[in-house]
Amino acid sequence: MKRKTLLLLAGGVLLAACAAGFALYQALRHTPQFYREALAMDPATQHRASDQMLQRATALASDLNKPGRWQAVFTAEQINGYLAVQLPKDHPALLPPGFHDPRIAISPQQVALACRYEDTRVACVLSLTVDVYLAGPNVIALRIRRARAGSIPLPLDNVLRQISRATEHLAWRVQWRQAEGDPVAEVHLPMPRAKDGKRIRIDSLRLGEGEIYVAGTTLNP
Repeated sequence: MKRKTLLLLAGGVLLAACAAGFALYQALRHTPQFYREALAMDPATQHRASDQMLQRATALASDLNKPGRWQAVFTAEQINGYLAVQLPKDHPALLPPGFHDPRIAISPQQVALACRYEDTRVACVLSLTVDVYLAGPNVIALRIRRARAGSIPLPLDNVLRQISRATEHLAWRVQWRQAEGDPVAEVHLPMPRAKDGKRIRIDSLRLGEGEIYVAGTTLNP
């Protein structure tokens, strides 16, 4: 009887371990819907959206060199087209090893980012949800809502370190604070200068459904 009980117990533990392993496997395989939809964009649409993104960026760069107000709107489709088409060509080493196919989704006040991650141990989709708003002229606030591998929540410590490293590399000053338990990075962009020493000030940043609006002023020296 004792031996039978031990066998049943061992079998139960094994079944529980298998169930937990299967649940973990399924959780890691989860892919956010916006990411599936972004990856499904056909190549012709990707190239058209990427071209639109480059055209708007070129127009904005021209406007920044003129004194006075300027504004621009970029859509998630245009940004994702650029990420799919131009990023691998222009900046092939920008993403860390193992990361590829980044995409975004934009909704009012919030941006969701996702990319594939692969190494010798795991392959999954990493995602990050961030509230984005302007905390002041040339100060962009990023409120980190959640980070996930598949559907599994990830600790935010590594995410915060990566943000700090990226901003340090760009020589941007970052101040960290808390908002109802969420970490918030306030990224202070150096006031860029246009041609002839003109200063560029960003004073408006709004997120809509599928688009981001940015505006500001170019000031004479």
